[in-house]
Amino acid sequence: MDGSRNLALLKDYQAYLRVEKGLRPLTCEAYLSDLRTFAEFLESRNGVLLTAVQDDVAAFLEHLRRHSMDSRSAARKLSCLRGFYKWLLLDRRIHHDPTVNVESPKAWKVLPKSLAEPEVTEMLERAGMAASHPQAQATALRDRAILELLYAGGLRVSEVTSLSTSDLALDLGRVQVRGKGDKERIVPLGRSALEALEEYLREGRPHLERISTARKHKPVRPDAARLFLSLRGMPLTRQWVWHLVKMANGSASPHMLRHSCATHLVENGADLRSVQLLLGHADISTTQVYTHLALGRLKAVHRMHHPRAGRRSEDPQAAGAESEDAAADSMKEPA
Repeated sequence: MDGSRNLALLKDYQAYLRVEKGLRPLTCEAYLSDLRTFAEFLESRNGVLLTAVQDDVAAFLEHLRRHSMDSRSAARKLSCLRGFYKWLLLDRRIHHDPTVNVESPKAWKVLPKSLAEPEVTEMLERAGMAASHPQAQATALRDRAILELLYAGGLRVSEVTSLSTSDLALDLGRVQVRGKGDKERIVPLGRSALEALEEYLREGRPHLERISTARKHKPVRPDAARLFLSLRGMPLTRQWVWHLVKMANGSASPHMLRHSCATHLVENGADLRSVQLLLGHADISTTQVYTHLALGRLKAVHRMHHPRAGRRSEDPQAAGAESEDAAADSMKEPA
């Protein structure tokens, strides 16, 4: 009985997320998965979603901790619960939010991983060489364009796979992207990405469209609008793009290229507001994490090149000589 009540409630919430919030199916499913986990926990305590109290939420987080869930994932689940119970309050189905005053796991913020600039350069140069070969196939042109786009624009993998040819404005050097919640933004592209896209559209994509009609079996109609196509003329999947990036660099992922784009922009002087607009972050606090990454890079450069930084300890005699020189100098000039 309790299970059926929870399922009915989650079905209503799913409709709210899809219709009123305009979230995509994958995002909705992620939220519902977290809520189902909480509902199952409540059922083990003979409770239901509508009657949950603050102790239930706190016990749920402790349950996750005991089962070795990392604090970031636990914080995401708590955020999901906050949104769900806010909806129930607004819909007047409950009178008290059980997530109020429940602290989020403190260590949940993890600095995103990114590639160093030479690593990205090497990966893109390899893709460029494969695409520039006299016998380069259409897939090589496509793969290079995808990698360049992921890094140049900091796009999410789902944003890349959902792009249409009409989203491109190569003469203006930009692409229109639909992000989370179907929010649209304009993303500028650099020369390398524009050249890769132009070559793919000119020589690669038409060939991928023709391949499907040349097969002996019943042809699959190509997607006339989608930008990136498979050998069967169908839109690429998110999983396929993940595989492409992994093949290009074994330690990379599409999201790591997005982080690399943002990190390298900040390291080279870009302001946070511009990076926020580029990435499509709703809150600039999400973008601020890249200042920490840039600071880490700055510290490493300081240790490497500053004469009184950490590298002095590598040569004790030199360090001692420098200390004596510094002491002599301090006696010559006033503090």
